[in-house]
This record gives sequence, structure tokens and C-alpha cells, in this order.
Amino acid sequence: MKIEEDIWYGNHWSKWLLAPLSVTFAAITCSRRKLFELGIKASVKPAVPTIVVGNITVGGTGKTPLVVYLCEQLTAAGYKPGIISRGYGSKAPQYPYIVNSDSPVAHSGDEPFMLHKRTQCPLVISPVRTDAAAHLLANFDVDVIITDDGLQHYAMQRDIELIVIDGKRRLGNGHLLPMGPLREGAWRLKTADVVICNGGNGLAGEVNMRLVAAPLRKVSNNQAATPSTEVACVAIAGIGNPQRFYNTLEKHDYVIEEHLSFPDHHAFTAAEINQFAGGRTVIMTEKDAVKCQSFAQDNWYYLPVNASLDSEFLPLLLLKLKELNHDFGS
Repeated sequence: MKIEEDIWYGNHWSKWLLAPLSVTFAAITCSRRKLFELGIKASVKPAVPTIVVGNITVGGTGKTPLVVYLCEQLTAAGYKPGIISRGYGSKAPQYPYIVNSDSPVAHSGDEPFMLHKRTQCPLVISPVRTDAAAHLLANFDVDVIITDDGLQHYAMQRDIELIVIDGKRRLGNGHLLPMGPLREGAWRLKTADVVICNGGNGLAGEVNMRLVAAPLRKVSNNQAATPSTEVACVAIAGIGNPQRFYNTLEKHDYVIEEHLSFPDHHAFTAAEINQFAGGRTVIMTEKDAVKCQSFAQDNWYYLPVNASLDSEFLPLLLLKLKELNHDFGS
């Protein structure tokens, strides 16, 4: 039984067996939040406006494409954004760690490496996000910080909160971990500056976001290429919500014979992909591709996606940043 589908996003009776643990989780998270609110636990305010891109559910909701969108749009508007990340799955020689084009993916983690590759923005990772923010400001000329995830990292103060939810799954069964997929209750959406619905069809007050597929690129060299429509294709994904990737492929008329899902941030090997593919053309996510480039076959491709948001979102964000810059004295 897959817990995500049968319990978190279904109505399986066994969720009630987990209710005592969810009550404990609620008590711990509530107490921790209160300690920060009362100033008993210290929090740090970065010296430039800080945007948190996060979610209240476990699993992928589309935060990474939104971070790319923000970096691109803010750069075009004249800002100098920098990114911080926890660097989940990274094994850096030290923290904070500056991610650059020469960083081994094992050191940086897959998402940070992909973000730097796509945006060319300064990016620092650390399990302690306040340390990452301080290191970013000390080493780069940035005037706005975008933190990839970290909504629940209350040790770092933020000026703008963007919460991303999956338009199809939304909040699942509405219960806290482990009974449901929620890190915080549904009430948390009301405290965000913007709730962004990935997949469209958001509720009143939400901003719709859609992921638009770009042309396939070869994993081995990042060059744009299109496999023959006559060859058999298979898809692999090691992301939080692999079904969204498969749905995107289907929506864009890629004919996939078979697909195989791995845990999020999975460290792929050539042997396991070759065993599954059996010589067939492989299509994977961009995040997975950065881990496979060194051993990729010539018929392995990845699908870049770009976030597209409701037209009113960007002007409102830029207006908010302008007001914040006045408060920061810049």
C-alpha cells in the first residue's frame, strides 16, 4: 500500500491508527512556533528582502520551477536575486557551501545544482538557512534573497511568503503528519502573502500556475534534440510527485511505453537505468538529469519545464518589493 495514495490522498480507514502520532506532531510544531512568536527562540532577519517559497504538504508541489521563474523575472526587472537552500541530500565538504557550475552534484544536491544551472544566480546551501543567508550576503552582491523551501524554518524571518499547493492533490485528507500529508494545518494558507495553485483551477484568491514543457534536451550535453516519434520511449522520475511528470509527458503527446518511479532525490546509477530501459529511449526530469549526465547514453533526454503564472502576480510582487526596499532604506 502506498501511504501517499491510500491514506494521505485517499480515505483509507488505517489513517485513524496514526491519529495519536498526529496529535503529538501538532503539539510539537505548535509549541515550536509559539517559542519563536514570543521571542524565546531567536530568529534572524536578513539585511535584504527575503522571499520564502514553500509548502505545507510533504512531497513535490512545484516550488523549484517557481524559484526559477522568480529569479528570471526579478533579474529582468533589475534586481540581483540570490538563492538559499537547505541542500537536501547534499554532502558538501563544509557548510555553508557555494554552489557553482563546477560543483559535484553529490556536494550540492540535485535541486540546488539545477537551480544554479538554470538561473546563474548565486546560490548557497546550508542545513541552517540563516547561515546560508549570511554567507550569501557576505560573498555576493544580491538585493533580494529567495529561499527554496523553508516555510517552517522560523529561525529566519521573511518578508514575503509564497505557498505552493498541488492543484489536483491540494491538501489531501487534511490531516497533519503522519495521519495526513500536512506539515502545518490548512489555517497556514491564510497567513501567506500569496497561495499559488500549481495546475490551475485555484480557489478564489489563489494565483494559478501552470508548468509549460520546453523542448527535450539531451542529458549528455544539454543540447536541444527531438527523438524520433517512431521509437519506444520510457520515463523515469525521482521527484516528489512523479505522476505530475508523467501527466505532463502525456499532455504534450509523448508516447511512453512504461515508466518507473524512484524516491525523491534518488541517486541514480547507469546500471539501474540501463536495466529498466533495455536500450529504449529514456525521458527524465531536469532535476534527475543533472545526476545522470556523466554516464548518460545518447538516447537519454530530459524535459525542462517553465512556470507560467496569472498575469496579475508579477506586478503585485514587484510593488511589494518596491515597498520593502523603501523600508530597508535602499
